[in-house]
Amino acid sequence: MNENPVLASVTALTVEVDGRALVDRVSLRIRPGTVTALVGASGSGKTTTGLALLGEYPAGARVTGEVTVHGTRIGYVPQHPAAVLNPARRTGALLHDMARRQVRDLPRPQRRTAARQRVAEALADAQLDASAGVLGRYPHQLSGGQQQRVVLAQALLLGSRAIVADEPTTGQDALTKRRIVDQLAAVAARGIAVLLLSHDLDVVRELADEVLVMRGGRVVEQGPAHRILDGPTHPWTKELLAEPRTLPYADPERTGEELLTVHGLTARHRTAGRRVPVLNVDRLALRRGECLAVVGRSGSGKTTLARCLAGLHRDHTGQILLDGTALPRSLRDRSREQLAAVQYVFQDARAAFDEHRPVLDQVARTAVRLRGAGHREATEEARRTLTDLGLDDALVRRAPGGLSGGELQRAALARALLARPRVLVCDEITSGLDPVARRSLLDLLATLIRRPGGPGVVLITHDLDTAAPATRLAVLDGGHIVEQGTTEEILTAPRHPFTAALLAASRRWGAAVRP
Repeated sequence: MNENPVLASVTALTVEVDGRALVDRVSLRIRPGTVTALVGASGSGKTTTGLALLGEYPAGARVTGEVTVHGTRIGYVPQHPAAVLNPARRTGALLHDMARRQVRDLPRPQRRTAARQRVAEALADAQLDASAGVLGRYPHQLSGGQQQRVVLAQALLLGSRAIVADEPTTGQDALTKRRIVDQLAAVAARGIAVLLLSHDLDVVRELADEVLVMRGGRVVEQGPAHRILDGPTHPWTKELLAEPRTLPYADPERTGEELLTVHGLTARHRTAGRRVPVLNVDRLALRRGECLAVVGRSGSGKTTLARCLAGLHRDHTGQILLDGTALPRSLRDRSREQLAAVQYVFQDARAAFDEHRPVLDQVARTAVRLRGAGHREATEEARRTLTDLGLDDALVRRAPGGLSGGELQRAALARALLARPRVLVCDEITSGLDPVARRSLLDLLATLIRRPGGPGVVLITHDLDTAAPATRLAVLDGGHIVEQGTTEEILTAPRHPFTAALLAASRRWGAAVRP
């Protein structure tokens, strides 16, 4: 008897859209209790391969090959979890409805207790603290990392025997990433198969039994994880494993006066009918020509701060000043010049685009709407900017659904740049990118900052390697800035225990964390 049967298999799978192969003759096997990792650049075919196990394909796709699922329920945790969460329902209602369906065969008096117990177990397995008010919030009130863990809890509630985890540690700080990895390892130890789609090679190293390296829809290298990661033979695998960027984003000698200043900011979320403070910032400033990195764990308030700066979260008190002049709390009350001056690049790029219009048109629209540019001029500028970001003309003429998550993230940056902003608020813009694309994007960001008249950048990130080249750092924990100063000061001599713990956790992952 086979003690390790195949739960699902993909054989010579090819997926083509408009004559372009998204996946080209890919084969793999999913077995109980094992972790199979697909790694590669954005657009390499990882997500298309993973979704094939669920019978999901892009619209108009021509599919050949074979996908076989042997009587197994397969759960899916997407890279952009907001896309599968109902924005009109609180987290607790979603989870309890799913749990009640799982226990409907029990006698009525036992159902409620059993459903609550299942929800509690799923939340614990997904590393979500129910006491932190998560169940009373709507999806948009959760951080990207919290949304991802809610979706993972849903998959566990459904009793999935195999889980496709698409970038499950995207947007997670080192401490939270540690918990997610431990949880996925525990899931595999219970006999559940995991297909891990990830650009985070440290996570792959810890979890994977087998690794498939993809490029251009094809598997270019495949084998046991230790062999692929410790002795890669393909040039592309070697490039993926290269060191992160360490050169500074900005020139400290060209830093000017304060450009954007925060005074006495208190932001709130409405939870269970109450307005609950989630962020308190006494003072924070961004100077001209610098990059200010804001770091902290998922749920610490980083995204809420970013949204306040951009006018997207208006339930706050205090002041946000641009050149000493107070900005209205809501973007609806900001002038066209103020909207152009402070631009926001979302973590979830897919949710930020209209799915029915070509990406090129949406990027160009920024120059038309905020700068009064003509349509032809705006389109040409959009095309040049997108090309600089590595997105060719044929690609950006598609609707957003025709681009990968990483490609859409670069398009979102291009759209913000067409406003010619003075302040660029970047919310986890590298979290969905593979190492090669991340280095490329950060190099471009540095080029933009260093240009004469280039924008000051507020870089929201969970990743200390991404934050390390910044001019200054602010560390958020529990909605408070616990430490701020120059990057060198904080990375070499942290004063707050949380900062020290974050640094220690990052180094355990093998991160460079070099000032």
